[in-house]
Amino acid sequence: MNDKPVFRGSYTALVTPFADGVVDHAALRALVDWQIDSGTHGLVPVGTTGESPTLSHEEHRAVVETVIQQAAGRVPVIAGAGSNNTREAVELALHAQQAGADGVLVVTPYYNKPNQEGLYQHFAAVAEAVSIPIIVYNIPPRSVVDLSVATLARLAQLESIVGVKDATGNVGRILQQRAACGPDFVQFSGDDILALASVAVGAIGVISVVSNVAPRLCADLQNAALAGDFKAALALQDRLTALQQAIFLEAGVTGAKYGLSLLGRAREEVRLPLVASAEPTKKAIRDAMVLAGALDA
Repeated sequence: MNDKPVFRGSYTALVTPFADGVVDHAALRALVDWQIDSGTHGLVPVGTTGESPTLSHEEHRAVVETVIQQAAGRVPVIAGAGSNNTREAVELALHAQQAGADGVLVVTPYYNKPNQEGLYQHFAAVAEAVSIPIIVYNIPPRSVVDLSVATLARLAQLESIVGVKDATGNVGRILQQRAACGPDFVQFSGDDILALASVAVGAIGVISVVSNVAPRLCADLQNAALAGDFKAALALQDRLTALQQAIFLEAGVTGAKYGLSLLGRAREEVRLPLVASAEPTKKAIRDAMVLAGALDA
């Protein structure tokens, strides 16, 4: 763990492109190159935005391997390894480590509704199994459980657990977790629209859905904010706000894939139970991309 990578900046929660029902690895490789060329600081494949719930284990592993191979060490890759089955989370994390991932993102177990001790034991089991850094993903609106500040502080004592992706929607949690876990504990915003505010109170970046379609803008915003140039960061935020709202009018991944389809970089195709965005949502996304400067009018 002494040589652990520095996680900082704009990390893209990468979509998984499909073509006629199967993973389009050629499009995925092209997306990785475009993201890196656009200044993205890191990649997070096979999270929820990567449609991990509808990928088979074989597809999940193959996507992780493709992204790591294509990134080729140019930026860190934090592979999604979440599950509400602890054994499955351990297996996914082990595979990510063996494939060469720089870290894993492990979400709080959804649907099961474990108590705080169950949450602690879940993450502790993954931490015991792997030596690469673990980012805890706390997203109460989707998982229905909220990892408490006290439990996160316990987990921060484990060597492998180095940070949190906070999608509680409460910027104050960044401050509370900073006080409980220390200033060196990595905190990513899990909400695009709160990313700038989160950096202002101690986060070191964002794991972003919007950066799928506007990677340069998102990276530039983080560069400015992390350098303390909040005037420049706010000017970029003003360009992105409408897009951050439009992408999430429905499922973030459907919005991101529609945006990518406008750019000619991926199909709009998603897997059931997701379907393509409705026409009013598409119009809002297109208009917001034009406003941001991510798409020509």
